[in-house]
This record gives sequence, C-alpha cells and structure tokens, in this order.
Amino acid sequence: MRGSMMPGAGGMPMMGMMRMMMGEDGMFGMPMMAAIAGHVEGRLAFLKTELKITDAQVPLWNAVADAIRADAKTMGGMIQGTTGSAQAATLPDRLAARERMMTARLEAALRKFKAAADPFYAPLSDEQKKTADELLTGPMGMMCDRCQTGGG
Repeated sequence: MRGSMMPGAGGMPMMGMMRMMMGEDGMFGMPMMAAIAGHVEGRLAFLKTELKITDAQVPLWNAVADAIRADAKTMGGMIQGTTGSAQAATLPDRLAARERMMTARLEAALRKFKAAADPFYAPLSDEQKKTADELLTGPMGMMCDRCQTGGG
C-alpha cells in the first residue's frame, strides 16, 4: 500500500488524519493548537502525577507549569488572531504570519520553558528524568516527540 493511503485509526487514510492535525505547511494547524492550548490545566495535572513530583520539587515544578501556562496563553492569542483570515491571505501574508508565530513560539515556548526546565530537571531522580524525557518534549511540554512528527 502507498504511504498516503495506509489506514490510520478508524480506517481513515493516514494523509487524511495528518491533514486534520497539521496545516498545509506541515506545522500543527489551528485546530490542533487550539486543542493543546485549551487543555493545559489537565495536561499539567497529568504531567505532575506522572512525574511523581515530591513536595520538595513543587517550587521548581511550579515554574515549569507557569511557563507552560504562559505558552498556552500566547498560543491561544495567536490562534484568535489568525482564525478566519488564514484562508484569504496571500502567500507573502501567510509566510509573514508564520514567521511571527514561529518567532513568538521560540521566545514563549522554547526559551522560557528551557529557563524553567533546566533547574527543575537537574534534581530529579533517574526515574523522573526518564519520564520527563518522554513527556516534557514538544510544544508546551504537551506532546511527545512521536506526536510532533505525527507518529503517535
């Protein structure tokens, strides 16, 4: 079977599933970003439980959680600012919007998250580090590496 026609979940062709999740340029589309931003508190509760955060680790965890919350807020604002106009935009307009979005994502997501995650990660147990390696990768610490590439 050709790769684009391989069935995914529920028998839907893989490309159809990918189009639902991703934008035309291979980046996460607005529906996926909105879903991620809309469930941040539930995801944070999940992460805290999975990481088995101890009382002593709570202050460092709170800094990570705050960075994730701030990123969700930023992403939510970007979504509201682009919804509806993306289809009518010209190629240069879309590229400029994508550049603004990626610049904001770099600052809000990566740099702020890294500033909080580095001191949080250092004192974790080996088991916690392994879990963090699996769960705190990706936008807002919200998805695993496989999810970012559409693999899981």
